[in-house]
Amino acid sequence: MLTLHHLAFSRSQRILWLIEELGLPVDLVRYARTAEFRAPPELKTVHPLGKSPVITDDGLMLAESATILRYLDGRYGGNRFSPEAGTPEHAIHEEWLDFVESTAAGPVVTVLLSERAGEQAAADRAKPMVNTALGYIADGLGDKPFLMGERPMLADIQMSYFLAMARMAKLLDAHPALVDYLARIEAEPGFQRAQARGGPMMPENF
Repeated sequence: MLTLHHLAFSRSQRILWLIEELGLPVDLVRYARTAEFRAPPELKTVHPLGKSPVITDDGLMLAESATILRYLDGRYGGNRFSPEAGTPEHAIHEEWLDFVESTAAGPVVTVLLSERAGEQAAADRAKPMVNTALGYIADGLGDKPFLMGERPMLADIQMSYFLAMARMAKLLDAHPALVDYLARIEAEPGFQRAQARGGPMMPENF
């Protein structure tokens, strides 16, 4: 049976969204964050990196969000949340899917953690990189509802947590198109079901 190790307020919410879209039965194992907003030590007994999301499925263990999304869509979804393989659209989609964590997320995390620690200089150094990434997303989105067109795909699911982090850090104010994009993401029925089941993507206060 598919198992998802789900940490509160974490990237694993994205995996739960896809699971809801695919209608998959899942053993949802929940973990609360520590007082320092870190993953609890129990996750180290699941995976050496002590991180979430982690899935297990028929003896296979995976711990990277983009890989998990691709795996679940390929095995259980007939790849319906990706453009057709071998097309230019598929290559563009794959770039967006990897862009979120390889380029975009790090500076936003730096801003959030630095401001929480009172290290404003470090946050200010990261903000130009954040704005470059956000502008790039807005340009790629254009006038489309979602990155690849009329319906959300894996890249939009992957983008959801990143944009929620940016909103929490008050970094979306200069990008109204992305505010609207995130609102469309959060209005998706699958997203709503995942949030009802796994809890909110972000805490009210950080």
